[in-house]
Amino acid sequence: MSVAGESASRAQQLQDRVRELNDRAERTSDPKERRRLHDEARRMQEQSMKEGGRAGGDGPGRGPGGR
Repeated sequence: MSVAGESASRAQQLQDRVRELNDRAERTSDPKERRRLHDEARRMQEQSMKEGGRAGGDGPGRGPGGR
């Protein structure tokens, strides 16, 4: 598998985990646990976006002379 393919696969796994965490958060009745799960999902979402951007090729600092 190519590097881009591996990054895309990792990003998809993170997205799946984000959905799972958000679903769990919505099912819990404990407000603190709900907040914790939503916060963890948000952090994973941010990580997924970063990894997805890397898989895309050109991004900030990646154009000509930006390497």
